[in-house]
Amino acid sequence: MDLSSLQKMCDPLLPGLLGIQLIEVGPEKVVATMTVRPDLCTGGGILHGGAYMAFADTLGALGTVINLPKGKRTSTTDSSTKFIAGAKVGTTVTGESLALHRGRSTMVWQTTIRNAEGRLCAVVSQTQIVLDT
Repeated sequence: MDLSSLQKMCDPLLPGLLGIQLIEVGPEKVVATMTVRPDLCTGGGILHGGAYMAFADTLGALGTVINLPKGKRTSTTDSSTKFIAGAKVGTTVTGESLALHRGRSTMVWQTTIRNAEGRLCAVVSQTQIVLDT
């Protein structure tokens, strides 16, 4: 799938509600941005941890999707998040997901999320299982 097709697939789903905009999609790397809106924040105007996690999960899942053989689908089996810094409301975060392992039965992705100043905000590692459709 190309970037435009993946964006169209995401738009009516949670990634669309989050406002995720795909920038680059390839078999080894997925890059996207997300605007930090007030409805995605904690009371202090900082991006909510769950929003970071959903953003990263989306990128790792999309990376897996473009690597899937015909007749296969995927689901996240586990995810680990390390929060490092915050992203303020009204700014944009950038996520970059890199393939650590692309196997026949699982794929592992690590996503770094940076704030508008380029400061590392979160690191998320996830495993995606490859399933029959």
